Amino acid sequence: MARVSAGYDVTHAADTSEHLYLRKILSFNGNFVKLESRLLSSVSRAGFNDYDKERLSFNVEIPEKFNFASDVIDVWARKEREGERNAEVPAFWFVSESGKELKWNYQTLEYETKRVANMLQEKCGIKQGDNVMVMLPKIPEFWLVNIATIRIGAVLSPAGMMLTLKDLLYRFPSFKPVCIIAHESVVDVIDQTSSPFSPKTKVIVSESGKRKDGWLDFHRLQEDVSANHKCAQTRSDESMMVFFTSGTTGMPKMAEHSHASYGLGHLSTGRHWQDLTSDCIIWNLSDTGWAKTAYSTIFAPWLYGSCVFIHEMPRFTTTLTLHILSKYPIDTFCAPPMAYRAMVQENLKAYKFCKLEHCTSGGEALNPEVLKLWQDGTGLKIYEGYGQTEMVIAIGTFKCIEHKPGSLGKASPALDIVILDENENELGPGITGEIALKKRNGKIFGLFLGYKDDPEKTKMALTENYFHTGDLAYYDEDGYFYFVGRNDDIINSAGYRIGPFEVESALMEHPKVVEVAVTSSPDEKRGEVVKAFIVLKNYPESEESKSDLIKELQEHAKQTTAPYKYPRKIEFVKELPKTLSGKIKRFELKENEWKS
Repeated sequence: MARVSAGYDVTHAADTSEHLYLRKILSFNGNFVKLESRLLSSVSRAGFNDYDKERLSFNVEIPEKFNFASDVIDVWARKEREGERNAEVPAFWFVSESGKELKWNYQTLEYETKRVANMLQEKCGIKQGDNVMVMLPKIPEFWLVNIATIRIGAVLSPAGMMLTLKDLLYRFPSFKPVCIIAHESVVDVIDQTSSPFSPKTKVIVSESGKRKDGWLDFHRLQEDVSANHKCAQTRSDESMMVFFTSGTTGMPKMAEHSHASYGLGHLSTGRHWQDLTSDCIIWNLSDTGWAKTAYSTIFAPWLYGSCVFIHEMPRFTTTLTLHILSKYPIDTFCAPPMAYRAMVQENLKAYKFCKLEHCTSGGEALNPEVLKLWQDGTGLKIYEGYGQTEMVIAIGTFKCIEHKPGSLGKASPALDIVILDENENELGPGITGEIALKKRNGKIFGLFLGYKDDPEKTKMALTENYFHTGDLAYYDEDGYFYFVGRNDDIINSAGYRIGPFEVESALMEHPKVVEVAVTSSPDEKRGEVVKAFIVLKNYPESEESKSDLIKELQEHAKQTTAPYKYPRKIEFVKELPKTLSGKIKRFELKENEWKS
């Protein structure tokens, strides 16, 4: 049995399926009365109004077996059939770039994902435990594949649409997917990855009707497939998803999550931070290749019976985003700081956000001025959240606590957060150290299984008593945390985590480059951007040729690795600072860059 004393209860069902069922999520969930005034926005819709009481009472007992598809999606579908949830309220609401709308309630979501599960098993030969990769933009098929792979007990790895040939040539041998389900726009790149580790089964999702040799057609495979599907019996500690996350001294690591770590762990994300109930409609701007999509468009909202709103919007624009918030009854909005920084430059008072009640932001710390401008323009606060791919929400500005500008907020009621020195000594208020999650009763709620196939890196991050985040912060006398930065060289640009090694490797392939060091550089719009310090074989003779070479190197980086990683700033230097052992002192470059 799994139980959250704050209101979540999972018990064995008495029916013959012997599945775990979601018995209730918050007794007041369906009885919430919509707030009439944004002045009352500090009142939690989910009933999280006493921080200290919640810390004492929130507790989850993880069941031996758990599957998000059968124990959450199918339970909400049953609730709709039995009249316990309004079937007229969507579970999934998709708007295409052209404005075409698609709405599924939980019964339709159950039906369609069961069909796709049967399709993957019967026509693609995928078995429980197989690795599957999905490379799709924000289209409904992405969400169908996510839930369908959970249904059959396969292990899914989402891949961003901007990944290049080099990225895939690294991911395929690392993850070893037996199948990839990809959009028509990226199949040509995938076909260039001929190696023993390339997926043997390839499925194309085509909106134009494009056919491709060696590829099965997703929509044709769906024809004549039954929705009668028996969900796999998955252990709560079995692998469910693998996310590639950037490292500082090597290629991305594979963060491996279990059925419980995300499938149940995001109970805290949904209740404490996103403040969700079954009445809510949440729109999150994240791209599909990132864990934030799992956070806020799969697990947190569907655990609470909310509606996930998705707009295809291939590229973020402020005017379109504000128009969508005005046009549709979205009450919960989640966006990276870059988006808020751009939107507050608009005349926010020209828009009427009739339904919007709760705004959240994650990925990096928000400037206090942006918080003020957003509140002045909309009447709404922005609730910041701190988490990582490896975990669920860890620190946040919650509705029931005071807002302190510049602070990340307090520890999630589900977690114990401490600040450590280099010897794992816990530090007191006002002292900067590393953010760490401390084990509670021998466990950390919502934490990943580890870095797949890399026990050494797992051991370094997950020690006997703590999980080390690699982020620096301090807390004040009231328990509010203040972010300082990374204790390594990860670059967080507009919410995208970029490892310097990947960019350096790409630039080193250029014939004119002798040596390169990559670090972050301050940027008003993106918070920070990638900057490359490059030693050349021959230096440009004029400013014009220098400018041309910078553009050439930037284009080379875009073609060699994912485009969002390219260096927006390049500086040519005669030599790079190094230690006595010859290691490049990135920290010195970064420190000088930020000081200047």
